[in-house]
Amino acid sequence: MGQLTVLALRGVLVMLLAGSVFIQGVLVWLLVAGSGDPDADLASVRTPVFLIVVLGAAAAEVVLLCVWRLVTMVRRGTVFSLDAFRYVHVVIGAFVAAALLVFTLGVVLAPGEAVAPGIVLILGGVVVAVLGVALVVLVLRMLLAQAVARDIEAARMRDELAEVI
Repeated sequence: MGQLTVLALRGVLVMLLAGSVFIQGVLVWLLVAGSGDPDADLASVRTPVFLIVVLGAAAAEVVLLCVWRLVTMVRRGTVFSLDAFRYVHVVIGAFVAAALLVFTLGVVLAPGEAVAPGIVLILGGVVVAVLGVALVVLVLRMLLAQAVARDIEAARMRDELAEVI
């Protein structure tokens, strides 16, 4: 991976992380300030929705930090090692946690007339999409496992060849 690509990706990651932290801060401030909602239906779900969004942003931040570490490993040429699996596992877990949070958001918003049923249906689709991303990362993890196994095998064969020569 080229130096320019690494710098561009890190710039994007920093912007996304800063935006996520900003959103969390604003939501926590709004929750503490307790701006009065004129709609009683929405007032009853305001706190759970804010908490779910803040936790969802935290899950996104975890993914961003793990991607940062993986990019660092790619730049150093150490991504094909067993250490990379730790970050990939955390990314998969964060996506599953995000899917559970979106599902919980749908459950919180479903009863009553606070939101349209179509919104809850869209949230169900988002759950499936986020779980799909987790499955894609799982497939990529399997590819990483194959690459690590081949790298280990190649190192073993080089060692054997060095002994023969």
